[in-house]
Amino acid sequence: MAATAWLWAEVPVPVRVDWAAVAAQCAWAGQQARALLVVPTVRLLVLLSLAMTVMILLEKLFVAAVCYAAKAFGHRPESRYRWRPIAASACKAGGGDEEDGIVIVGSSSGSAAFPVVLVQIPMYNEREVYKVSIGAACALEWPSDRMVIQVLDDSTDPVVKDLVKIECQRWKSKGVNIRYEVRENRKGYKAGALKQGLMRDYVRECEFIAMFDADFQPESDFLLRTVPFLVHNPDIALVQTRWKFVNSDECLLTRFQEMSLDYHFKFEQEAGSIVYSFFGFNGTAGVWRISAINDAGGWNDRTTVEDMDLAVRTALLGWKFVYVGDVKVRSELPSTFKAYRFQQHRWSCGPANLFKKMLVDILENKKVSFWSKLHLLYDFFFVGKIAAHTLTFIYYCFAIPVSVFFPEIQIPLWGVVYVPTVITLCKSLGSPSSFHLVILWVLFENVMSLHRIKATITGLLDTRRVNEWVVTEKLGDANKTEPAMEGLDDVQVIDVELSTPLVPKLEKRRTRLWDKYNCSEIPVGTCIIICGCYDVLYAKKGYYIYLFIQGLAFLVVGFEYIGTRPPSAE
Repeated sequence: MAATAWLWAEVPVPVRVDWAAVAAQCAWAGQQARALLVVPTVRLLVLLSLAMTVMILLEKLFVAAVCYAAKAFGHRPESRYRWRPIAASACKAGGGDEEDGIVIVGSSSGSAAFPVVLVQIPMYNEREVYKVSIGAACALEWPSDRMVIQVLDDSTDPVVKDLVKIECQRWKSKGVNIRYEVRENRKGYKAGALKQGLMRDYVRECEFIAMFDADFQPESDFLLRTVPFLVHNPDIALVQTRWKFVNSDECLLTRFQEMSLDYHFKFEQEAGSIVYSFFGFNGTAGVWRISAINDAGGWNDRTTVEDMDLAVRTALLGWKFVYVGDVKVRSELPSTFKAYRFQQHRWSCGPANLFKKMLVDILENKKVSFWSKLHLLYDFFFVGKIAAHTLTFIYYCFAIPVSVFFPEIQIPLWGVVYVPTVITLCKSLGSPSSFHLVILWVLFENVMSLHRIKATITGLLDTRRVNEWVVTEKLGDANKTEPAMEGLDDVQVIDVELSTPLVPKLEKRRTRLWDKYNCSEIPVGTCIIICGCYDVLYAKKGYYIYLFIQGLAFLVVGFEYIGTRPPSAE
């Protein structure tokens, strides 16, 4: 009995857990975390967002004021810089064949007055658009002995490479000075191709470079209207022209892109040219002075925005840029959401990464004024490339939706309604004919901010995808508008044996769920709709209308109900 009692004495008595007390402790800890961490964090995000909203508002108002003042006072590029037709200069000098006071461009006797221009067309598997770009370049009005067309073909598809080579040979048989250049690898992508193109011996004779991407179609008088700025103003390094889109009415996606890019060109580029003689080079539809490129160290492939990189380095040497909005170059917008998303990743990640890499160089630069450096750091990079991308998502897609769960966080009405409305109206000035689409456009831009903020963070942190380069897919929409090529229809057909069949064997591809849908947008849209439901049932802040339609916009994009589908997807 004693042993049994001893055994029972050693058995531990079960401990009764007071679950009510545990729940109370957890609730207290949650309240403390909410009060000390969550609420201050959300409030800080709201305050930072409001500050950045005011920054962007002031920048938009300033840009609009500059552009409208320039228009009111007739402040055109031709009035700010010396400009006169090169042909007229040749007539005054007594050279050239004169007809009605103008030198005939094709005449050999008057061609000496024209500088030698290199026309570069970088390509990469451009099956759908290579003909129109090469044809438009060959149709440029310029003395044939003073222009060299250089096709830089980085195609990895042997069929496309053969087709591009055949097209170049066709134009060469017509007497066009066109060079077809390939390289062994794609090192440096577009920047590497452009850099190697400048190393050719015949480029030493060239003074200027006109650059066109594979889907761009300049008008025949493009060089006649742009090169004089460089000829008569030795301090100008770049002449940038405006993009015009041949497929803007194809779908809502292309219409939204047109609205964004029209504002960029008509206002941002114009204001930068007027006030600072600086803006970011758009990578195409521009003419560079070769000596300025060499002074800046040439093309650099350290980021995916080699065009902006070159522009910033050139501006830090004191060179000037001029934007000529009256000269328009036709191009194609990406009409599939996948292509547009990759393009926006490159356009958002690259500038952020360039800002990180050039911050010290800009601060230490001694060749430009303090105000030029301030504009470059604050207005061009921070507000335009960093704040604009981060604000849209953090404020409109996170802070405002989450604030419905916190009654103590009140966002002022001016920050929710008035300031965003004025910013939107300013940006809509670029496309007055599309004003009826402004609300849908804003909702879509908010959706795209998810990808842009990820790309911006990637660029700032220099992470794995920082140098990801995916060439924007073209579907051949530019073929709807043929370039003007009078007198060049009778082209001799050259029989060239293809290295591979024109129609390769197609293989059926298996589509995975995460490839079929945009999985990032779906959970974000769902969360925003949940916030809207909470606002209706409990918070009563009145944000639910915006939250419902914004969440729906995320779902529409997430389930790929925007843009067109490539033929391979059907």
